[in-house]
Amino acid sequence: MSLLVILLVLMIIGAIIAIETTNLLSSIVCVGAVGFLISIAFLFLGAPDLAITQLVVEALCLIILIRATINRDLTSVSGDREFFGLTVTVAMVLVFAIVGIKVFDEFPALGQSVMDRMADTPSSIYLAHGTEQTGSRNVIAALILGYRNYDALGQVAVLFCSVLGALAILRRPARKDQAEKDSEADAV
Repeated sequence: MSLLVILLVLMIIGAIIAIETTNLLSSIVCVGAVGFLISIAFLFLGAPDLAITQLVVEALCLIILIRATINRDLTSVSGDREFFGLTVTVAMVLVFAIVGIKVFDEFPALGQSVMDRMADTPSSIYLAHGTEQTGSRNVIAALILGYRNYDALGQVAVLFCSVLGALAILRRPARKDQAEKDSEADAV
């Protein structure tokens, strides 16, 4: 649980930096870091499907935001800010390294099943009682169509909407014919 508290504190720090910074690109990077930390928190809370969905949506949102702001906010770093930026970067790398080491300590040994460590997980219940509760002969079909159908539908809808949003923002604007431009100029 202490690892989740650390992730939560890092998310709050990233959100505050994203709100308070005047550099748009730095703000987008902080928002991306918060989304990445949320996906890690989902992994620790036992929701890998939500973590994967969060990563995909986060990557698409970052592409859209960076594309929208890259031409508007061109700043260069010089002077004392380079040292400050380097210090913050090294500190964040060290924090992520420490968190990574703690994460790998909590993983089961190679060859040990996670199902053995956590007997009351939904997956254990699905495997033990899935065929009799759903009437299906196939446990995987029972999982997808019996237990997780609304969840899967929601995830597909989120992914579909995020791809449509990315396509809407990243598409090239239509070029007007010269005749249309001339007629608009004559009307003014």
